Amino acid sequence: MSNLVPTKVFLTKGVGQDKYELKSFEHALRQAGVAQQNLVQVSSILPPKCKIISKEKGIQMLQPGAICFCVMARSKTNEYGRMIASSIGVAIPKEETKWGYLSEIHSHGMNNQTAGDMAEDLAADMLGTTLGIELDPETAWSEKEQAYKSSGLFVKTTNITQTAKGKDGLWTTALAMAVFLFD
Repeated sequence: MSNLVPTKVFLTKGVGQDKYELKSFEHALRQAGVAQQNLVQVSSILPPKCKIISKEKGIQMLQPGAICFCVMARSKTNEYGRMIASSIGVAIPKEETKWGYLSEIHSHGMNNQTAGDMAEDLAADMLGTTLGIELDPETAWSEKEQAYKSSGLFVKTTNITQTAKGKDGLWTTALAMAVFLFD
């Protein structure tokens, strides 16, 4: 059996609400454009040379019913007014032969900026320690981001984040994903 190494990845997000928990998840998947896939969750490695493409281009490459590998962050609530957040952070090394990292945040009570910064910080920290960069975990993300970028070992960090607020009598699901594709 040959190794399955993704060559492309796209980021997507969605939110769904319904009286049933499963249907709220389905609505979030539909909004994200991946409801027709058989999703398999994987851990947080961004393969070497894996190119980030647009959501639109990625969705066009999907075939309904296909097995689809992804890193998924999913938060849900049925509490009125409860804030939920799901975020995927991405950290890409400068050297193409090295792997990067994806992180997942599944949270309650965070806004979009806070969840996105935390996801990005987490992915960057995982990549940084792999590359020998150890920074104080108490340092603010803005300072760490500058340190990582000035090291010359990172190309970029980014995130995709979905937040939502619970509604009375409904389940709410917030979803963020990195979806892998193969040539």
